Amino acid sequence: MSANFTRDLEQNYALIAQLLDDARAEGVSFVAFPEAAIGGYLSSLGNHGDTLQTTSRSLPPALRLDGPEIRRVQELAGDIVLTIGFCELADDGSTRYNAAVCLDGSTIYGSYRKVHQPLGENMSYSAGDSYHAFDTPVGRVGMQICYDKAFPEAARMLALDGAEIVVSMSAWPAARTATADNLQEDRWTYRFNQFDIARALDNQVFWMASNQSGTFGSLRYVGNAKVVDPGGNILATTLLGTGLAIAEIDVDATFQTMRAGMFHLRDRCPHVYGPVAEVSAPHVDRWRELAHA
Repeated sequence: MSANFTRDLEQNYALIAQLLDDARAEGVSFVAFPEAAIGGYLSSLGNHGDTLQTTSRSLPPALRLDGPEIRRVQELAGDIVLTIGFCELADDGSTRYNAAVCLDGSTIYGSYRKVHQPLGENMSYSAGDSYHAFDTPVGRVGMQICYDKAFPEAARMLALDGAEIVVSMSAWPAARTATADNLQEDRWTYRFNQFDIARALDNQVFWMASNQSGTFGSLRYVGNAKVVDPGGNILATTLLGTGLAIAEIDVDATFQTMRAGMFHLRDRCPHVYGPVAEVSAPHVDRWRELAHA
């Protein structure tokens, strides 16, 4: 789904409740809310704006996974399984993560802390360090957040851990320069959509992409929440609008069809991929040096 979430928690809860009511009316059993749906995202990206070096008052509220804010979402969820993004406060009382949780009214099934951080996001959040799938009533689910989708390794980790559905939650904005008049034609909208299709097809998994819409601070979001099948086909999308992209899927039947012939996970050649996991690579190091020159 795609919608606009801000620092106003009461507005967030009201919107969550409304969208869940809409989902129930359509018989939906699994809903993906965007990155930072509880408390909003950063108001800008880069070496300015929401950073710990400037003021903590502009940052999203830091919430505990076992805190009352998450429990309130559970009360709204009822029998619907959902994923939702928020700013997580670690047990040390100071470390913050761009995080997500998967839950329903009775159970927290899994949580995730964003690993890949773009454009100075590391000044506001610490990075997570793992990808794991987990079982839910709707299937085995893996989660990632926004920029993670640009890294094939992230989705592959989840697929290898048995994820049948990967949920990619975003606060993905339009390009910061030369923005298209029609956001559907913006180059960052294009990349957002291409990553979703590629990651679903790479791993032959169902892919649910949620995103913020509207504006917040200096960011103008591109929406385009969608459901993609394991063949890379977009089953439903919101385009730029707010609301739900609804698709009915049969995980087992689809996997049996899609993976009966070419099964990408089976046909991997891990003995060739050694450099993928190496920390240092000469060509990457060269560009890193140029970027900091």
